[in-house]
Amino acid sequence: MPKLGVNIDHVATVRQARRANEPDPVWAATLAELGGADGIVIHLREDRRHIQDRDLRLLIETAAVPINLELACVDEVLAIAVNASPREAMLVPERREEVTTEGGLDVVGGREKVARAVDQLKEAGIGVSLFLDPDPTQIETGIALGADIIELHTGAYANATLAGGNGDVELEALKTASRQIRQAGLALHAGHGLTYRNVKPVAAIDEMQMLNIGHTIVARAIMVGLEQAVRDMKRLIE
Repeated sequence: MPKLGVNIDHVATVRQARRANEPDPVWAATLAELGGADGIVIHLREDRRHIQDRDLRLLIETAAVPINLELACVDEVLAIAVNASPREAMLVPERREEVTTEGGLDVVGGREKVARAVDQLKEAGIGVSLFLDPDPTQIETGIALGADIIELHTGAYANATLAGGNGDVELEALKTASRQIRQAGLALHAGHGLTYRNVKPVAAIDEMQMLNIGHTIVARAIMVGLEQAVRDMKRLIE
């Protein structure tokens, strides 16, 4: 049965809309834990559009569950990650003009840069995850780079289901990629665009270990509260 990592970036998004001190993502992490979250996910972006350095520092100090820090292969943020020492760091692509992460990391085209980042994080004793599309060549390269975890980008599947389709073709691609990852002995995670309506088939993939989900949980939390929203997602995954 997969575990659930709750991404609290969008709690910080609401706070930063007013440059205020609420809602506090650190408080949100506590509520997510009470709802059954197995991990907390945050993305420290170069432009600091939501999560701030202060949030990372306090979450490392106070969270009762592991922190998964998403970051780009950028020297400044890599140095912060090494100093903070989260349980896990996930390398992701990042563009200033994007609304949200638009796809998996290109470890084929950026192999040298990604390799340096992987080595730097592993030397600091941090587990390294790569956020990849379910593409065999990308996954093969990610495995060769020495990652501990590969998280599959589920955006194509999610978009297909949101557009009224069943996402069967995209789900099969995820299943094929999952087998490739498991056969290499890496941990298997998945996330991006998953909702209460489309999560079950991904949760049912053999040996899926962790689903990292944020926007849909925070959106439901506005209506029912964060603790209940996390419980609802945990129930579907289980």
